[in-house]
Amino acid sequence: MKIQGLTDEEVRASRERHGTNGITEQKGEGFWEKLKGSFDDPIIKILCVALAINVVFAILGQVAWYESVGIALAVILATTVATYSEYQNENAFQKLQEEASLIKCKVYRNGTLTEIPIDEIVMGDFVLLQTGDKIPADGVICDGSIQVDQSVLNGEAKEAAKTPAPEGDEEAEKSSDFLHPHKVFRGSVVCGGNAVMRTTTLGDKTFYGKIAGELQADEDRDTPLKVKLSNLAHQISNFGYIGGVAIAIAFMFQRLVIHNGFDMARIMAYCSNWLVVAHDLVDAVMLAVIIIVVAVPEGLPLMIAIVSAQNMGKMLKDNVLVRKISGIETAGSLNLLFSDKTGTITKGQLEAVAFVDGAGTQYAAYSELGAGLKKLVNLSVRYNTSAVINGKEVVGGNATERAIFGFVAADSAEMDEKVKNAVPFNSKNKYSLSEVAGEYSVTLAKGAPEKILALCDSYYDENGEKKPLTNRAAITDCIDALAARAIRVLALAVYEGAIPADGTLPASGLVFVGAVGIRDEVRPESVEAIRRVHSAGVQVVMITGDRQDTASAIAREAGLLSRDDDVAMTSDELAALDDAAVKALLPRLRVVARALPTDKSRLVRLAQEMNLVVGMTGDGVNDSPALKQADVGFAMGSGTEVAKEASDIVILDDNFKSLARAILYGRTIYNSIRKFIVFQLTINVAAVMISFAAPLLGMETPLSITQFLWINLVMDTLAALAFGGEPALRRFMDEKPKQRDESIISKYMVSSIGVGSLWCFALSLYFLMSGAAHAYFRPDEANHYLLTGYFAFFIFMAVFNAFNARTDSKNLFDNISHNPGFLRVMGLIVVIQVAMTYLGGEILHCYGLTLTEWAFVLGMAVTIVPIDLLRKMVAGKV
Repeated sequence: MKIQGLTDEEVRASRERHGTNGITEQKGEGFWEKLKGSFDDPIIKILCVALAINVVFAILGQVAWYESVGIALAVILATTVATYSEYQNENAFQKLQEEASLIKCKVYRNGTLTEIPIDEIVMGDFVLLQTGDKIPADGVICDGSIQVDQSVLNGEAKEAAKTPAPEGDEEAEKSSDFLHPHKVFRGSVVCGGNAVMRTTTLGDKTFYGKIAGELQADEDRDTPLKVKLSNLAHQISNFGYIGGVAIAIAFMFQRLVIHNGFDMARIMAYCSNWLVVAHDLVDAVMLAVIIIVVAVPEGLPLMIAIVSAQNMGKMLKDNVLVRKISGIETAGSLNLLFSDKTGTITKGQLEAVAFVDGAGTQYAAYSELGAGLKKLVNLSVRYNTSAVINGKEVVGGNATERAIFGFVAADSAEMDEKVKNAVPFNSKNKYSLSEVAGEYSVTLAKGAPEKILALCDSYYDENGEKKPLTNRAAITDCIDALAARAIRVLALAVYEGAIPADGTLPASGLVFVGAVGIRDEVRPESVEAIRRVHSAGVQVVMITGDRQDTASAIAREAGLLSRDDDVAMTSDELAALDDAAVKALLPRLRVVARALPTDKSRLVRLAQEMNLVVGMTGDGVNDSPALKQADVGFAMGSGTEVAKEASDIVILDDNFKSLARAILYGRTIYNSIRKFIVFQLTINVAAVMISFAAPLLGMETPLSITQFLWINLVMDTLAALAFGGEPALRRFMDEKPKQRDESIISKYMVSSIGVGSLWCFALSLYFLMSGAAHAYFRPDEANHYLLTGYFAFFIFMAVFNAFNARTDSKNLFDNISHNPGFLRVMGLIVVIQVAMTYLGGEILHCYGLTLTEWAFVLGMAVTIVPIDLLRKMVAGKV
């Protein structure tokens, strides 16, 4: 059939009428849109309110202007770091996607075959399709025949045959049935054959394009961390407001009652001087605002941004590309992971893994065969296949042909046979034949064992000598054992004589060469990765289009099916159950075979209704809705562009091991956030308690506004840098997954915050009120040296407590070498604090200390370490 294709004029007319084949890009967020979205964070919202209040007081001259600047910087740094990191990774992702638009297609134009970009195809174009090509649009076959892999669209691994449609067949053009014999769909891959298709549907209107369009809607539910932080923000704001009001009341009680010696007449006189009362009220409100600001952890969003950004870089080196920064921490909270089989748990390519000879002996590799048998196997494979070897790479043919050819590809022995006639494999006959001439003048047969073995009456032994086949049962037993391990077997045989005109096998007389077992092998590293994920308390369910027996065999080998009550079921069995029954079954579900795309979406929905944090892997267009719906979607690097667009994280090497790494990094972030919260809330609570108690005990607030600002800087920005570099430790994978609505503050954290803050508060009272403590400091009327020492004590106690907070081990330097930034930041705090003590003067209310005074300050501050070690011992952490 001579195909002319469209002329230039027809191409222009078609483009004007129907448009081009481009897929509308999903609307991505720009930098400023992402930055705006960062302000939805609940902690950021509280900071913005605190900033607004501070600005008002600064305008009124009641607080220093740099206090507002400090809060504003915390907000700006936290939002821009997170936004920039996500924006950079999104750009990296877009570079990966740009490769898709560079695909070239072979199209007939003006009577010649030319290559054009996929987006320039128009309606009515005639496209040449060859093995390995990705079909660029929906259309009908008009010449030739091909086998296509449509698994990216329908999840069905079985190849589909496509043949020419009768001229004028409108039904084929309109069909949306993937099994239609004449219709082909964009995104499918040609596995074998050659054909010409005529395009009937382009771009967004193709099945591929429609799914891409449906994913534009953004209906993501809140991440587990956002839920937890919202609750924490509510608790902290309540604590800050209650603490601020209580401290303001305590301050006014001091001015009104304590300063007037509880004398009613003096109290009444005080109340009559409204200017004094107004001034004190302003001071009380200002103090309350400062306490509220101190109580709010400005550094928490920054810390999350820093630790996420640092881990995004590390993850990329581990073949994990994070598209959405929330995807990392969500991965660490997973309760349930639905995983594909092919390419994720398995290698994603068929390999010859076993060989059975006529004596029933099994071999693991071609090199183990005897020299005579090797030659016959090499002949049988090399000259009865549609695959060829290009250097060391086997190309052409389908996956099965390439796998079998790969079994002998390393054999470089010269063979000079000529193929005289051949019958290609088809699903009806279940065999292929090839008649060769040369050193051997025989016909080679390859096909289903049940078809070939029954016709054999002899076999070749390891020396290549023919012997009678007397123990067919031994071969059958070996083949059955391989089948139980999900290994597909093809038999090899030869016979003397030519191929008959009808291409049939002779009724007997075949000589059995052997049987080759092929399988998509389980990745060795996947077994260990699945074990680690299981130890992390994450349930893994394998979803595959394979048959149930094949899927179950792979699942057993991968460690997914290990207990008697584990469940493996088919899509049909799943569909027969109502939602309540599936929810009851879900905790024991391990395998879903013959799965449909709708099964994935349904399972995600039901798991989320059970309040589980759900992950989903996928690579095909058909997987995209489930990837979008899941709490975290993992797309495969070799998958479709649509699947990647729908995902939160792209696994570049398609490896389950990388999925496990993503979970580990997510847990690292979560643990780092918890460490930071322990460190900060311990100091926050202690500061609020002493600020509340001091006025009631007749003391002025022991920390000035500028000192509070420095404490805030230590607790927030600098601590965020220190805890942001905490390493990913394998032991995090031994922790139980956190429930979606579980408080981010655990009982262990409560004990740490409670003991630390109470100890700090108790020592503060001792420091400020005890004559024994005062004796260590030079006496002066305004207690300058005592209050300077107290300020230094408060900071150094925070530094020592940072070592307590970063590990639950008795070894405070546990894995410190993996976070050298922690020591640098803490060292910087110490150096600046010492410098401030001598250089601060009136501005910072700091005056130099003597060695004796420093010794007392450090001796008091370091006591937080043994106190926390004792707490850890009681809590069972040491």
